[in-house]
Formats: sequence, structure tokens, C-alpha cells
Amino acid sequence: MNPQDKNGKLDYIEFTVSDIARSCKFYASAFGWSFKDYGPHYCEFTDGRFTGGFAQGEPVSPGGALVILYADNLAHMQARIERAGGRIIKPVFAFPGGRRFHFADPDGHELAVWSDQQD
Repeated sequence: MNPQDKNGKLDYIEFTVSDIARSCKFYASAFGWSFKDYGPHYCEFTDGRFTGGFAQGEPVSPGGALVILYADNLAHMQARIERAGGRIIKPVFAFPGGRRFHFADPDGHELAVWSDQQD
């Protein structure tokens, strides 16, 4: 990729969290993400394709951009999220192109999972 092609493209997502270890445990359990520790107040994460970070701080202010993840099977992914400690805040609903649900992570950040599969 030409370096100029990166201009204006998504490159990183960062969440302010109250407990980095808890966040790492949640995202590892729910999605299999891996982590690189940069000290007691910062941790980088990757899903193997995209990179972001957890910054420990107060106040935690959930919100901002909605991060949307993909799943082949929504029911299976919802169960994984709930087992990991996530809370479903919008049940599965249809939209043009597929179906999705929204959930909150342990710090209250809202994310969504979508699929073009019918489960």
C-alpha cells in the first residue's frame, strides 16, 4: 500500500478503561484478541488484523464511535460475549444488508456485532 493511501483511513481505536486486566480478559475471552503491555497504564490490542489500545484512566466515558465487529453466527458470538461478561443492550435486529446486536463491555463501551448470515 502506498503511504499516501493511509491518509484518512481508520488506523487505531483507543478505549479509556478503569481496569486494563479486566478489559484484556474480556476481549481475549470473547474474541481471541492478543495484547502487548506498555506498563501499568497502557496496553495495545490486536485482533490479528487491526490494532488499538486500552488506556487506564478516569473518568471512563463510554461512547464515541461505534465499533462494529463481524460474526458468521450472531447467536454463537452473543453467547461468547455474555460468557465473557458483556451485556446485550440492543437485541438482534435486521437492517439493510444483514442483522446485528449491540453490547456493552465491562466498562460500558457500546460495540456492535453484525452478520450477513441468517443464523
